[in-house]
Amino acid sequence: MRIAIDLGGTNVRVASVAPGGKVVRVLVEPSLSTGSEGEVLEQLYRLIDDLMSPEVDGIGIGVPSVVDTEQGIVYNVVGIPSWKEVHLKDLLEKRYHVRVAVDNDCNCFALGVTRFGKDGPHKEAFCATLGTGVGGSLVVDGHLYRGRNAGAGEIGSIPYLDKDYEYYCSSRFFVGKGTTGKDTAIAAAGGDPKALAIMDEFGSHIGKLVQMIMFAYDPSVIILGGSIAKAFPLYSEPMWRVINEFPYPKSVENLNLYATYLEHPGILGAALLCGEF
Repeated sequence: MRIAIDLGGTNVRVASVAPGGKVVRVLVEPSLSTGSEGEVLEQLYRLIDDLMSPEVDGIGIGVPSVVDTEQGIVYNVVGIPSWKEVHLKDLLEKRYHVRVAVDNDCNCFALGVTRFGKDGPHKEAFCATLGTGVGGSLVVDGHLYRGRNAGAGEIGSIPYLDKDYEYYCSSRFFVGKGTTGKDTAIAAAGGDPKALAIMDEFGSHIGKLVQMIMFAYDPSVIILGGSIAKAFPLYSEPMWRVINEFPYPKSVENLNLYATYLEHPGILGAALLCGEF
């Protein structure tokens, strides 16, 4: 049994995961994002304590930050200002006396979705999360390519138009239009012309994002996840319209691109940080 944690600035999810990727129990609470370093840690401890048992042989945790995966240190956690440098692996191992592994949250998403998602497991894929921001992770030969600081594939910060890809391919795009992704999706599904136009424009930006991924990584599989991926049918047509403008048609023909609806991919990936089980 593993305990897997998805820590974010909005919510913290702590789950017990059985062998084979069966999520047995999930605890979810709003994160104490404005709390001190110690207060956030105490929230984690309390949730882990509730799930800890003699069967647990490891704890995996995904965090939205730069991570020293060898030492298990997280730096400048997005959405939790007090977490500037937290030696998370040491703290958890000293408290629980089991193996602990820490990684970037998008890397955990990639591990989970390539292992347990549609048509999986995938040996090679680029995984992008579309939500509050834009994250990216690269899987090569069945393994994550993390880069030196667990930040490889962070495509959201690459300059695009007058800002960056994150501005145009995340919830920030909809906020800039005076709405939210959820409200736009509901209205577009109901045939609202203004919402449909916003989704069409959003899809064209996602198409440009995919083109950039193809130029940079030339993957055989691209998997989209995150909250905005749930609205994929509403922007897939304009997205593919732009992707089909890619200068190498054979690359487009060979591309397998889909949105995942796998439940708890980040949790499943965090459970895998301590190895297969």
